[in-house]
Amino acid sequence: MDNARDLLEDGTGESRLLRTLEQLLALEGTDLRSALDQASQKVAEAVGADKVDAMFHDPTTDTLVAVGTSPTPMGHRQVAIGMDRLPVVNGGREVEVFLTGTPYLTRHADQDPEQLPGIIEGLGVRSAIIVPLAVDGQRRGVFVASAAAPERFSEKDPRFLQAVARWIGALAHRAELVERIAAEATERGRQVAAEELITVLAHDLGNHLAPLKARIDLLRRRAGREGRARDVNDADEAIRALQRFSRPITDLLAAARLEQGIFVASPQPVDLASLARETSEVFATREIRMDVWAPDELIVHADPDRIRQALENLLANAVKHSPEQGIVVIEVGTEPRTDGEWATVTVSDQGPGLPPELLPRLFNRFTRGSASSGLGLGLYLASRIADIHGGTLAVDSRPGEGATFRLTWPVAERPSTDGSTAPAASVDRA
Repeated sequence: MDNARDLLEDGTGESRLLRTLEQLLALEGTDLRSALDQASQKVAEAVGADKVDAMFHDPTTDTLVAVGTSPTPMGHRQVAIGMDRLPVVNGGREVEVFLTGTPYLTRHADQDPEQLPGIIEGLGVRSAIIVPLAVDGQRRGVFVASAAAPERFSEKDPRFLQAVARWIGALAHRAELVERIAAEATERGRQVAAEELITVLAHDLGNHLAPLKARIDLLRRRAGREGRARDVNDADEAIRALQRFSRPITDLLAAARLEQGIFVASPQPVDLASLARETSEVFATREIRMDVWAPDELIVHADPDRIRQALENLLANAVKHSPEQGIVVIEVGTEPRTDGEWATVTVSDQGPGLPPELLPRLFNRFTRGSASSGLGLGLYLASRIADIHGGTLAVDSRPGEGATFRLTWPVAERPSTDGSTAPAASVDRA
């Protein structure tokens, strides 16, 4: 407001401008449009304008839009004839000030060939002041004072409007921050409520599935004792279907534990090659073949349940996107790196591949492609399982060329983030 103080030192009449600034600062500003309408009216009275506008640029339509307009006859006329929206492509002095940031003053607008016909003929403007309007350091629009009489404004009035424009910019910035914070709080509240509901439902479904699985196991054992091979096969298929149905429930509960900070790994010696073969058998179907390339035995130090969960999600993703009679390849091994040896599990499919725009957020929670029908948790959990083992999950994919996911973690023990030593993996070759 330094320019406003300078105005006071120039002599008579400027106290009216100071009173206007004081009135503007006293506005509540809780609703941006209402505050701008009031500000426009007060500024119009202070400088003797027939219309004052705060115009903001709408990037979606590349248009200057009057968000706050003084409730005067010329202001109402502007709305009636559609001059409250000025497309940038049409040019005009308002657009010029917005693009250049250079203030504009005229006392004979009808003699300016750069003025829009709607301003001159439609509104009858003869005197005009246009100053740039910035929000948080970025030019976002213009502040305009217009009058029907020529020779209406003084050389000092643009400085006053610039001071008001800075106040409007601060008000708009505050309103945007409040709106953003409120939206984020609302979204977070919805997300927390949804997560709690999903977790409760997942627990309930798990409780119902446990006795169902026990009953199918009982039927299978009875069929086995009585030599009913067909019933044994049907029971095996039912168990596999139940396992596939249980996986989303397990993922939901695991995601909830991750958010609560209680998702941990309990490393122990495990045969990674055997684990990969066993897991792949569950996902093999008549339409999808599983090829496992692994040594006879590969003992690593890792949490077998977590690694199995990660592999199940990678295989489920591969099967979901594989064509009929497709092949999913699982490769298990180790590789030397500068910081020691790392265990590796690679899953490759022959699907359509991933769109490039999806890759940066692929491992975020609830991320799904346009053709995906899952919850968007599988790859997120697989990535976090890699994290808690001190490793990584990476993807290599191009549209039309399938996708390859590579789960790796270090063989040697590594310090965890809390300073303790966490054994990520140790390999004992057969």
